[in-house]
Amino acid sequence: MAAASGSGNGLPSDDAPVDDVPTGEIPVDLNPHPADAIYADGPSTSELDLVDVAEEGTDAAAPASADSPAPAPTGDDAGAVDAADDGAGETEPGAAAAPDDVLHEPEDVGSDTTDDESGEARRVGPEGETRPMESSGRPAPKAALVYNPIKVDADTLRHTVTRLASEAGWSEPLFYETTVDDLGDDVTRQALDEGVDAVLVAGGDGTVRAVSEAMSGSGVPLSIVPSGTGNLLARNLKLPLTEPEAMIRAVFDGDQLSMDVGWTELARPDGTTAEHAFVVMGGIGVDAAMIANTNPQLKKTVGWVAYVDGAARSLPSAKPFRVVYELPGHRLHSSKVQSVLFANCGRLPAGLDLIPEASVADGALDIVIFQPKGLFGWLFVWRRVAWDNSFLRRFRAGRRVLSLRTKDNAVVYSRGAGIELATHEARPVQLDGDEFGEALSVKTRVEASALLVVIPKGHTTDGL
Repeated sequence: MAAASGSGNGLPSDDAPVDDVPTGEIPVDLNPHPADAIYADGPSTSELDLVDVAEEGTDAAAPASADSPAPAPTGDDAGAVDAADDGAGETEPGAAAAPDDVLHEPEDVGSDTTDDESGEARRVGPEGETRPMESSGRPAPKAALVYNPIKVDADTLRHTVTRLASEAGWSEPLFYETTVDDLGDDVTRQALDEGVDAVLVAGGDGTVRAVSEAMSGSGVPLSIVPSGTGNLLARNLKLPLTEPEAMIRAVFDGDQLSMDVGWTELARPDGTTAEHAFVVMGGIGVDAAMIANTNPQLKKTVGWVAYVDGAARSLPSAKPFRVVYELPGHRLHSSKVQSVLFANCGRLPAGLDLIPEASVADGALDIVIFQPKGLFGWLFVWRRVAWDNSFLRRFRAGRRVLSLRTKDNAVVYSRGAGIELATHEARPVQLDGDEFGEALSVKTRVEASALLVVIPKGHTTDGL
């Protein structure tokens, strides 16, 4: 699909094959999404029973304990074991030396140094000349902290990072504050240029997004210290939200997880383009308008609850708009929608599961198309997200209910390497809960395992 321009000519030409999908219908060529599999046109009730049994492990074989004897080998295996036992400790030196058939003693191995060399390691310049060594050992690793001074207690945070780094034997950390002009990406690049071994980020979702964008593909681990109001990525990774010290300590003794990063190229009405990363989800349409209509002061006071106010301001006046979209490997489709989301994660605040099957490490993006018919249709959207996904699916009885009900088409799910879409008129765009202006076209892609994130030692990665 060609990039859009100010006149909206990013849309396909009249002779391009485009399927015009009626509002409320699902394109027939899209791959089935796991979010739909539990409904009546998904697996049968008997298949769900098998899934429940497998989850509970009722028919799983009991693992052998340390006190239980291992099964005795039989047949040829037994003979092989006996032969191995008979020969234990009696290997011939000549056989051990194969294929050279020579046993080397220490005095047979020549020295790495010549007679006129001391044998000590030395530092050399481009021409091979000897240069002085600054230290006798490897330099201690160093961490950098990027933080939003408005979202955190800066003095306490810096002191904690310094103390734990010292206890772990790391060098004195570097500290960078974000500003209105630098959300964290520029200072993070400065930290990477300094050769830091890890980066910590403390701030809102916008700060985490900006720092993640700069660190994508660097191979340097990132630790997310929960701060601010949303903490969407931390929630989706199931990190401790009320224990910042746990995430700081994890830098020095924790584990690491490779996760995907989404990238979005936006074509503006003035003809310019910009590309930005996202780690949770982005969208075009009413979801972005809702964020734009949220009162910033109210958000500072009550946190994510302020988005309810933004939704109340946006939904009554929301009107569907025509969008042409294409998933890699599929045909072009044209439909009227309220919003299109492209997600790397599926969990929202307040325990809402927008996409229960979303994974940060599957190398794909989950696409969600909202196409309710009028205000009444938004009730079906709410039922799908808040009732079906976030409540009924958690219980066996609830899954039985869903298996008897045909899914509604107010919410369409798909999955792929990205999505490319264009509109006739510029629409608002959001990335990880922040406004990103208006765009005529959006092109998304995923970079698999591009970001290395720190998790506490032993932290479960099931369902991530």
